[in-house]
Amino acid sequence: MTEIRERTDADLETCVEVLRDVHELAGYPVNWPADPRAWLTPVEGLGCWVAVAEGRVIGHVALTADGPDGAQVERLFVDPGATRAGAGRMLLEYCAAASAGLGRKLSLEVVDMPGAAAIALYRRAGWRETGRTPIDWAGDHASHLLHFEPPT
Repeated sequence: MTEIRERTDADLETCVEVLRDVHELAGYPVNWPADPRAWLTPVEGLGCWVAVAEGRVIGHVALTADGPDGAQVERLFVDPGATRAGAGRMLLEYCAAASAGLGRKLSLEVVDMPGAAAIALYRRAGWRETGRTPIDWAGDHASHLLHFEPPT
């Protein structure tokens, strides 16, 4: 059974290891951060949580402030060996509940990469694409950032 709990400092090393596996297999994040531990803890963070199954961290998500009334899902990833078991959706739902509890409107952005499992997850979970922004920082990997809002 998978549970969602607040991320602790003790979880960070495992989170970085899982992130490296995700990066190598799925290309997320597009650009590997110089300091992955710091990248996982955004300055404007409203909270960071992990998905844990059988005592092992298998997923991560951060919720960040987006202006005075908004919140964004960021740093969401799941161990490639644990995908399609519901952890990603659970982390999304946890962010939706946390954002609602803070009275903030939730959104997320994702790089539009061919075959991106994350985009498929968001669409299966009922999130709606609300726009696209051209980007130039993803190299040859992608040219747009997709914007999503949660189901109502």
